[in-house]
Amino acid sequence: MVRGIMQGSSFHRPTAAGKFLTNSGEKLWIRGVTYGTFRPRPHGDSYPDPAVAESDLSQIAANGLNAIRTYTVPPRWLLDLAAKHKIRVMVGLPWEQHVAFLEDKACTRRIEERLREGVRSCAGHPAILCYAIGNEIPAPIVRWYGRRPVERYLERLCRAAKEEDPDGLVTYVNYPTTEYLELPFLDLVCFNVYLESQDRLQAYLARLQNLAGDRPLLLGEVGLDSRRHGEAHQAQVLDWQIRTAFAAGCAGSFVFGWTDEWYRGGHDIEDWDFGLTLRDRRPKPALPVVRQAFADAPFLRRKSWPRVSVVVCTFNGARTLRDCLEGLSRLAYPNHEVIVVDDGSTDSTWAIAAEYNCRVIRTENRGLASARNTGLKEAAGEFVAYIDDDAWPDPHWLHYLVETFQCTDHAGVGGPNLPPPGDGPIADCVANAPGGPVHVLLADQVAEHIPGCNMAFRRSCLEAIGGFDLQFRTAGDDVDVCWRLQERGWTLGFHPASLVWHHRRNSVRAYCRQQRAYGKAEALLERKWPERYQPSGSLTWGGKIYCKALERALGMRSRIYHGMWGSAPFQSLYQPAPGVWRSLPLLPEWYLVILLLAVLSGLGLQWRPLLGVAPLLIVAVGMSLVQAVNGATRASFATTPRSRWRRLGMRGLTASLFLLQPLARLSGRLWHGLTPWRFRVRFAPKLPRLRRFQFWSERWREPGKILQSVEGALRAHGAVVSRGRDFDRWDLQIRTGLFGRARLLMVIEEHGAGKQLIRFRVWPCYSPGGVAAGLVLACLAMAAIWDGAGAVGLLLGALALWPLGRTILECGVALSVGGRGLKHLWPTGAF
Repeated sequence: MVRGIMQGSSFHRPTAAGKFLTNSGEKLWIRGVTYGTFRPRPHGDSYPDPAVAESDLSQIAANGLNAIRTYTVPPRWLLDLAAKHKIRVMVGLPWEQHVAFLEDKACTRRIEERLREGVRSCAGHPAILCYAIGNEIPAPIVRWYGRRPVERYLERLCRAAKEEDPDGLVTYVNYPTTEYLELPFLDLVCFNVYLESQDRLQAYLARLQNLAGDRPLLLGEVGLDSRRHGEAHQAQVLDWQIRTAFAAGCAGSFVFGWTDEWYRGGHDIEDWDFGLTLRDRRPKPALPVVRQAFADAPFLRRKSWPRVSVVVCTFNGARTLRDCLEGLSRLAYPNHEVIVVDDGSTDSTWAIAAEYNCRVIRTENRGLASARNTGLKEAAGEFVAYIDDDAWPDPHWLHYLVETFQCTDHAGVGGPNLPPPGDGPIADCVANAPGGPVHVLLADQVAEHIPGCNMAFRRSCLEAIGGFDLQFRTAGDDVDVCWRLQERGWTLGFHPASLVWHHRRNSVRAYCRQQRAYGKAEALLERKWPERYQPSGSLTWGGKIYCKALERALGMRSRIYHGMWGSAPFQSLYQPAPGVWRSLPLLPEWYLVILLLAVLSGLGLQWRPLLGVAPLLIVAVGMSLVQAVNGATRASFATTPRSRWRRLGMRGLTASLFLLQPLARLSGRLWHGLTPWRFRVRFAPKLPRLRRFQFWSERWREPGKILQSVEGALRAHGAVVSRGRDFDRWDLQIRTGLFGRARLLMVIEEHGAGKQLIRFRVWPCYSPGGVAAGLVLACLAMAAIWDGAGAVGLLLGALALWPLGRTILECGVALSVGGRGLKHLWPTGAF
């Protein structure tokens, strides 16, 4: 029967593609309703009579719903009926999840066998949407065992389901109270969420989307009890619940439930009415509302959409440009233009672009930032969206960007970029290595940085800051423009469903070349934004970097917020920032530490006591190796080869990329001047001692304004200036290098009639690390000379003089900058 129904039909099993589900290449939106549980029939299954089920499914389909969720394994005849009406079935596989099921190994085996039997009875049927291997394991049960044993058992059940039906999608239906369960083996993420505030639901879905990562998010249950809240209020709440779910980028949603008829625990439930229909199947007011909300999904139909200009900047991008333009041609957004800026290509880029419906602008090679500005100048849209020539967008990419713009006042909005499947094993390994384009989030919906391959801006905001900085020819322009917008007081948004597919580098050489270019961009950024960089040369982000490769390598341990006695309704993971020692081996400068330890160990061949440094060298190298292996073993590949040796080879290559990436990034930094020993300013140093300044002012000025003027004057002299925090006993800190700095404190004497005596105290602040390193090396130098190893002693002495001398020199320069800045500011009348 089903074979005949499906022959020549587009009704096939869906697949997961990034954040969405697809059917035969077309995006599939799940417009679902839960079905059951029902009182078991005598000598039958836990479903209504086939005639009643036929009527139910007919009404479900007639109301625009395309999926049902069951809580027990449906009989084959029900699947056939679902297929007849082109309704997909999310199959619930019930088991004893509300008891301490891990206590008895025989019980866990019985659960697995029943699950296998359930999947086996449905295997291969085209109506199957996915299998739910569990539903809301109670939080006290998870807390009793700990999350890891429960996660491992769910993974065991997932493997069992995949073995019985390899083509079936598998999920677990979670809920907020066990949100912290990490289940990366699932094909899609599913949550039951009952929130009666639209703002809270919107915020929580944004959190769930970030937890889901690059997998589809499906709402397994939403709903409201009409018995307690009234049928009219039920209809109103379901309307915004469904619309909010799709606006948040969910792949679909199930309304709980089809009918008020509900059987649970051996009894008919009479005091709850969650259904869209009454027990006799008469529709409630919620049914037409739900039908319309699903019909409008994923976006409300509008008479007009604002104009968006999509800019593709390319230089010799013929290899991937066709994929990009093909993807742009499939955009569902009704009001957009595509502008291709050919930045002096010498390949067939122009000829490829000319085949598509887009404007092509050819310029001489001026670099990426210049090409972006050219696109901005030619753009006619209210919003300007940028995508790289080696990426292509999801068909609804612009919809999600524009919806975010229109619901917020963000100056820019970005989304994720995912590696496409089928790019080959090397690209797959690169996708699991660090250094790729990632987003940095300050909150679930607010970004600190959005990558250049997927970013959009209000054209007025970009024009207000003068566009992109022309010095960034290959990279770094996106970071700079984000910071400049935020410096103006504007914010950046993030929408997890506005995704693009972005090719990763397909060779180790290309990957290393990319990382060197990023190192160069960091050097340029540091010259422009020195206060955002640490003295060693690494960038400091205020938000969370969403990079799976780094999280896997760091192996960060998380804590669960349970609430008192496990009572919290929303129990989530708290993941503290990684400690210094845990994150050090991922920094490019760590290789300089290894080099220094290697030099000292090598000198041990001449003076044996220095061989004591060798264990430190082994530890330093071992830390890098451990993190590389940790990242590689936890990597998830788009296509896992069946051969064990090929799998080992891919993990070995991924580990090698973890080691190569910081080295390549370091070479780019050093070659372009971003060195730990760089000098920020070139002034003659002062003697590093406490200095005092005082200025008389005939006009009263607010202390904060005075310090802002001092801060600006110091920055104008090239120093890196930071402000004192709440518990610091200083106001401003002046940094000129790695080891030395100066601190400034101000006090104001009020002399009446608005007259002020403004006093400043500036004193040196020595780096404890630099002083300690110098003293240790000096002691080793004296010991070597005393022991007769004069050459080694002289070399160690020279090494000791460097941190000690640099500390004194940098403190003296910082004091000089402080004095010059204050004296320069006074004659201008800024006080």
